[in-house]
Amino acid sequence: MANDGRIGPPLLGSERETLRAFLDYQRETLAMKCAGLSDEELRERSMPPSTLSLLALVRHLAEVERAWFRRVFEDPAVPMVWSKRHFDFQAAYDASASTRAESFAAWEAEVETSRRIERDAASLEVTGRQSRWEKDVSLRMVMVHVLLEYGRHNGHADLLREGVDGAVGA
Repeated sequence: MANDGRIGPPLLGSERETLRAFLDYQRETLAMKCAGLSDEELRERSMPPSTLSLLALVRHLAEVERAWFRRVFEDPAVPMVWSKRHFDFQAAYDASASTRAESFAAWEAEVETSRRIERDAASLEVTGRQSRWEKDVSLRMVMVHVLLEYGRHNGHADLLREGVDGAVGA
């Protein structure tokens, strides 16, 4: 995994370019952690009773992308990807019957929607309504929040990948 092809964030970019690049870098990290694994390997759980797996993380982050971009800036009523309740992120962790194709298709679609929403926004000051908090939030806050979600969960992905096949690295 050493020469993985990810593009690092700019050293001298604007705030928006830097946030965008760091977020994309973290998205690429998640995909890299899952690369080359079978559906069965992607569903390997960390340790009972946890249902955490690499595929569960992909599903969870699809929910995060939808909850923080599409639902905040476009349509607060759009259903979550897998969750039946408003913010039941744990529902995404049930990846026992999921496949790479299904999970990655949903995640990639949400990432593209998030990228479009960010690109189309006039500035980082654009606001949307976070219905879970019943408060307005800026695009800047959303990008930072989602970036932190990826950072936290990519740490989990490091450990999960090492448990699956011993691969370690960035």
